[in-house]
Amino acid sequence: MPDDLTPDQAASLGRLVDVYPEARELGERFAAAGHELHLVGGTVRDTLLAGGDADALATVDLDFATSAPPQDTERIVRPWATAVWLTGVEFGTVSCQREQAGRPTRTVEITTYRSDAYTPGSRHPEVRFGARIEDDLARRDLTVNAMAVRVPDFRFVDPYGGLGDLQRRRLRTPIDPATSFGDDPLRMVRLARFAAVLDAQAAPEAVEAASAMAGQLRTISAERVREELVKLITGATPRAGIELLVRTGLARHVLPELELLEACQDPMHRHKDVYAHTLAVVENAMALETDGPDFVLRFAALLHDIGKPDTKEVHRDGTVTFHHHDVVGARMTRQRMRELRFDKDTTRAVSELVRMHLRFHTYKMGWTDAAVRRYVRDAGELLERLNALTRADVTTGNPKKAARIQRRVDDLEVRIVELREQEELDALRPPIDGNQIMQHLQLRPGPLVGEAWSFLLEERLERGPMDESAAYALLETWWAQHPEHPDATSTSDGAAAVDGSR
Repeated sequence: MPDDLTPDQAASLGRLVDVYPEARELGERFAAAGHELHLVGGTVRDTLLAGGDADALATVDLDFATSAPPQDTERIVRPWATAVWLTGVEFGTVSCQREQAGRPTRTVEITTYRSDAYTPGSRHPEVRFGARIEDDLARRDLTVNAMAVRVPDFRFVDPYGGLGDLQRRRLRTPIDPATSFGDDPLRMVRLARFAAVLDAQAAPEAVEAASAMAGQLRTISAERVREELVKLITGATPRAGIELLVRTGLARHVLPELELLEACQDPMHRHKDVYAHTLAVVENAMALETDGPDFVLRFAALLHDIGKPDTKEVHRDGTVTFHHHDVVGARMTRQRMRELRFDKDTTRAVSELVRMHLRFHTYKMGWTDAAVRRYVRDAGELLERLNALTRADVTTGNPKKAARIQRRVDDLEVRIVELREQEELDALRPPIDGNQIMQHLQLRPGPLVGEAWSFLLEERLERGPMDESAAYALLETWWAQHPEHPDATSTSDGAAAVDGSR
């Protein structure tokens, strides 16, 4: 073991034989066949970060690198594994699992040493298999991901100083960063991602190279960028990753809206610009999470004010306003997330939170029960996140003002609970459905039925719970005054009137 391992890290690596019995079993099989096998990449990094905490490693998947060519790897693992996949075999990867009672079922990926060559201007390397673990580790994105443990003897391999960088929370590339980023520009975003995940600082030479080469990110697919962005946002310190994206100019090709926030002053937060306010809101939102990282909440916090630059108005008296920045921001959010190829449900959830993030602030003028019902109905399954975003958006330096807003949110949440108990608020529907409406009014299926149901829904929200007889009475009154009622006659000014002889 290296001398610079901490006691916890040494203990963790020493216990690998117990924590990862699959590594020892596979290592013995590969050694018997005359091949090397190493645990690599994130498996080693996460093991070192876990220290002596075996529980943190219980479900870690295992990544291996081997000197064996893919066909030999398949032959070696077939008798050992209960399932084998060859979907990545053209890139040298064989995947497998071994199910065994009393042991977690891990996904195992074994890849032949690589020493790829990149053609300038191409993002697709010419796959070349290598002969040395050191050459394989050199082609990885960061030194903290370029460490290995040989099995079955569990010898630590660290040719590029990844352990020291991990301990110092420093991000470097194993080779010259310009060469590394040129081979795969996505590594620049991964630099920001690991700044967020590990709460680490990028080395100056890596920052300089990323700043100079940021434009090359245009050659990377939106899907690959999106995956890195999600991991960044759900990292331990997303602020570190976001600030690195902005500082290097990478944000211009990932989330260009962030750069515009820096120059946008908000008179409501005179002590900070909108960008700094946004970062504070993201951190506030994180503090309110109860079940692990919530990407939807965090991303809504990051984008909630992106409509401000487009809606900023400076008035003659010097005041600044951002009217309707919530609506504009929601539209911009949808567009950005579509361009990043997010799925429809996630896009809708984030953009709706952005659209509704100011809704609560009319509550200070007092809300009727009907207004509370509409708030709950409009928020739907996003209600808890919307209230969390409202709380997170309070970044004022005035403690009394901040406490006052938080108390109002408390009050609203209490009222929602009370109304739910009184009215089963989650089922905000009229007591009669479309079929009953058609039967009662003798209507055929069509827009009129939806119009009638919408009318009853609004009445339900306004009046609270009602029984069927009350709903039918309201329906009859509405229908008697409707322009398409059989007894309605047209007046001279084009409006409909109800025949008084009826």
